[in-house]
Amino acid sequence: MAGQLAAVQPLVIGALLAWSSYGKLRGPDVDARARRTALSKLVGERHAGAAFRAVGGFELGIAVLLLLPPVWTVEALAAVALSAGFVGYLVYARLVVPESSCGCMGSAATPVRWRSLARGGLLLAASVLALTADAGWWSVQPWLGGVVVVAEAMLFVGLSAELDRYWLIPLRRLRVRLTHPLADTAAFEVPLAATQQQLLRSTAYQALNPFLRSDIRDHWDEGEWRFVSYTASYGDRPATAVFAVPRLRYEPDEVRAAIVDDESGETLYRPLNPLVLVD
Repeated sequence: MAGQLAAVQPLVIGALLAWSSYGKLRGPDVDARARRTALSKLVGERHAGAAFRAVGGFELGIAVLLLLPPVWTVEALAAVALSAGFVGYLVYARLVVPESSCGCMGSAATPVRWRSLARGGLLLAASVLALTADAGWWSVQPWLGGVVVVAEAMLFVGLSAELDRYWLIPLRRLRVRLTHPLADTAAFEVPLAATQQQLLRSTAYQALNPFLRSDIRDHWDEGEWRFVSYTASYGDRPATAVFAVPRLRYEPDEVRAAIVDDESGETLYRPLNPLVLVD
């Protein structure tokens, strides 16, 4: 079993590197995304785009070698070196330019946080495990290979903040809709900028502003209300701040607000200002 687990790692690593390389070699605004990464400080803003593409080229080359038979040991060594380089780069970015974009996967700009470091460590561990393989991934039993690939892919996706908008944010939105304390309020298109202007003038926003850690992350309409959510932090607890803003009228004093714990769905805080109507 251990041998087959090691044998399937080149397939997992190759697929991951091929996916990662695409965002560095193709897609909109590659140069602009490169300048937002720590590469701008490491090699200079002028050369960041070229370095970004070079990394993507290395990733793609190693991915192809890992995915194609018949050799895997040399490619696994290259994957170990590349993974170790990634981890070193992430540590550098976290220490020297902590607010720079990771630039690891996808087009979203996300700073280096513990998830990025954990993902880099997981890639390095998988590469080291691949060194112990004594057979190619194509020799692994299909059912076992499929289970391992799917499980590791889900783990990598879970550690990729760049991909949160495809699965985590929709899940949070659904949970907030089902559990948040403002759910009993519910479509004519009103510009989001108009809603934001009203929100910024509200006492509810002023009360919650110290806890906010992002710009608007999500919004949706229910009847006469527009719900707007932000990433928040309450003490040491990751949370979501939810505002209910009158959608068809300008009444900042009627904006309702709450901070909801991301893990338990518990309401952590609601402003007590009498001008803020809370149920």
